[in-house]
Amino acid sequence: MRNLTEINITLILSIFSLLSIGILVIFSSSRDLAVGQLIFAMVGSLIFFALILLLIVMMLDVQTRGSVRWIPIGGLNIQPSELAKPALILVLASFWSKNTPTWRNICVSLLWTLPFALLIFKQPDLGSALTIMAIWFGILIASKISVKKFIFLILLFVLIIPAGWITLHDYQRQRVISFLVPENDPLGRGYNLIQSTISVGSGQIMGRGLGRGTQSRLQFLPEFRTDFIFASIAEEMGFVGSVLILGLYITLITQSVKVAGYARDYFGYLLIFGVVSMLLFQTVVNIGMNVGIMPITGITLPLLSYGGSSLVTTLLSLGFVASVGRFRKRIDSEIN
Repeated sequence: MRNLTEINITLILSIFSLLSIGILVIFSSSRDLAVGQLIFAMVGSLIFFALILLLIVMMLDVQTRGSVRWIPIGGLNIQPSELAKPALILVLASFWSKNTPTWRNICVSLLWTLPFALLIFKQPDLGSALTIMAIWFGILIASKISVKKFIFLILLFVLIIPAGWITLHDYQRQRVISFLVPENDPLGRGYNLIQSTISVGSGQIMGRGLGRGTQSRLQFLPEFRTDFIFASIAEEMGFVGSVLILGLYITLITQSVKVAGYARDYFGYLLIFGVVSMLLFQTVVNIGMNVGIMPITGITLPLLSYGGSSLVTTLLSLGFVASVGRFRKRIDSEIN
């Protein structure tokens, strides 16, 4: 591993030295072209680092609860699958801002996406892999795909589901089965789902009070700070707190869509829909599995679940949205 690190550092220094020199030379003759080159370099760098980190995760083989998803750096654990999300959003937004949704371009965009999804699925991390595909599909819809193509892709997806069952790990299949009949294994595969729904129901209208949730504080509810934080909130803050959380997410997503409508360029429009696709998918799936209407997939709840990588990724992605909105305001002020 030490030799691999040395090779990577040398390689990375060579790549970015050449990039820097190239941008500097272009800048000497054209500032506008240099800015464009810098943007492409940043997007390409995000792809490069995301894929490299995903490969390093597999090489290190550091397991946490049976999965290999994190790179330990000092006292911190970095999850590269989270960093892959904003990188892919930038790539796909850039691609579809310059191309129309023909079948050829749809296949090309899928080829950009599959390396991320497959490497993440291999960890195994089904939840993040599905989020990657949700980003691809969300930006594809925003790219003004025809209704016929959209229906065909939905039908194709429905047909692929049975084949996808074969590729799942045994524990992932058991999660789906336990979702359908959790009572068959209440102390095993069905335990998480049963405890989560008990937590949600026990909060009733006003909740037990912060820090007073028996399910979470006595650790009957697993992962109550991460995957099942919504169930923990429902227990301690009740129906009122749950509705407040849902209202805040609805506001966040609708306001992001509103900013997309004001976007001055197609790239910004697609960029926001990539972020919205990611947030909407993660929110719906996480809350769905907390209340027992979706299988448990290990997807975190944006901005609420504990986890540095997830939080940084979400804030970075929302930064994209804020940047598009700020760019619009700056143009408006210049016109006025």
